[in-house]
Amino acid sequence: MLKLTGTQRELIESVRRVIAKEVAPIAREMDESEQFPPRLISIFGEMGLMQGLVPEEYGGPGLDLTTMCLLSEEVSKVSLDCSALVGLNTMAALPILHIGTEAQKDRWLRLFALGKTPTAVAVTEPHAGSDVAAIRTSAVRDGDDYVINGQKCYITMGSIAHYVMLFAKTGDLARRGVDNISAFIVDTKTAGFRLGRDERCMGIRATPHSELYFDDMRVPVENRIGEEGKGFIAAMAAFDRNRPIIAACAVGVARGAFDVALAYAKERRAFGRAIGAFQAIQHMLADMAMQIEAASALLYQCTQMIDAGEADQDRITGFASMAKCVATDMAMKVTTDAVQILGGAGYTREYPVERMMRDAKALQILEGTNQIQRNIIAKRTLGLR
Repeated sequence: MLKLTGTQRELIESVRRVIAKEVAPIAREMDESEQFPPRLISIFGEMGLMQGLVPEEYGGPGLDLTTMCLLSEEVSKVSLDCSALVGLNTMAALPILHIGTEAQKDRWLRLFALGKTPTAVAVTEPHAGSDVAAIRTSAVRDGDDYVINGQKCYITMGSIAHYVMLFAKTGDLARRGVDNISAFIVDTKTAGFRLGRDERCMGIRATPHSELYFDDMRVPVENRIGEEGKGFIAAMAAFDRNRPIIAACAVGVARGAFDVALAYAKERRAFGRAIGAFQAIQHMLADMAMQIEAASALLYQCTQMIDAGEADQDRITGFASMAKCVATDMAMKVTTDAVQILGGAGYTREYPVERMMRDAKALQILEGTNQIQRNIIAKRTLGLR
C-alpha cells in the first residue's frame, strides 16, 4: 500500500479544495456545453499542476511521477476534462529533458515552468494512429530551417496550445519506419500553421481534440529536439512516463463513480430497504472496490519504480503499459457498474456516472490503445522485439 508523505498529503488537500471550489460546480456544465473554460489554465498553472514534472533547476515544481499521479487521480474524481491540465506540459517537456540540448532545456523548460503556456503533442494523423511508422507529415531541411507540411488529428488541447511538440518524417520521407522521425517544438503563431475542427467526442467533451495543419511552415533548426531521426525514441520515453498518468486518471474516474454508487446504494430504497442491503448490489460494490485497489496498487508500483531510477527500460515500458491497460479497463467496468447500480437514474444526466462512463472509454484509447498495450506487454514477456 502506498504510504503518502506529509508533502503529498498537503498537496492533495490543497488540490481537493481548489477542485471543490472551481471545478465541481461546473463539471456537468463543461460536458454539456462542450466548452473548456480558459480561466482554468491559469488556476492550474498557479497550483503548479500543468508544469509539475519540470525540474526545480529550471524553475519548475520538480514533482515526482508518483505525486503527479496522485494529483491527477484527485482531479479525475470530479472531472476528467480538467485532468488534461495536470501535467499538460509533460509530453512536451519530457522529450526535451530526455534528448534536448542544455540550451533547449534552459529555453523551453523555464518557459513551461511559469505555468502559463499550454502545450500539445502531435503524433496522430488520419492514416497513422497506433501505427506511428505510417505518419506522413514531413519536415524537409532548407538551410537554417525545416519546412513542415502535413496534418495531425485528435490532438488533445491542440486548439488552445501555444507550442506543439510535433513529430514528423525527416530524411527519406518515402521510407516506412520510426528511425526517420524527428521531434520539433513549434509555435502555433508561426505562418503556415492552421487549426482545423475540434472533434465532437462521446466523452471528455469539453477537452479540445483538434485537427492541426502545417502548410510550408518554417521552423528553425534549433527547434529540432535531439538528433534528426531520433524523435520516436524521445516519444517512447515520454509515453512510459505519461501512461501512468493516464492510469491515475482512470483510477480517479473509477473512485468518483464508486463514491456516487456507494452513496446511492445507502440511500435508495426498494422493497422496504436500502438497495445496498441486497446481495446483488453488495457483490457489485465489492468487485468495484477490489478492482480499484488492485489497479491502484499496480499503478503506484510502477511510478515508484520509475521514481527510484529503475535502469531497465524494458521493465519500465512493460509496467507502464500494464498500469495503463489494467487501470483503464477497470475504469470502464467500474463506471458501467455504477450506472447499473443507479438504474434509470444512472442513465440520466442528473447523476455524473453516465458522464464518467463516457469519459472512461476515452482512456482505453488515449496514449496507445489497450490492444497496443497488450502487444507491448506480450513482446516483453516473450522477449520479442
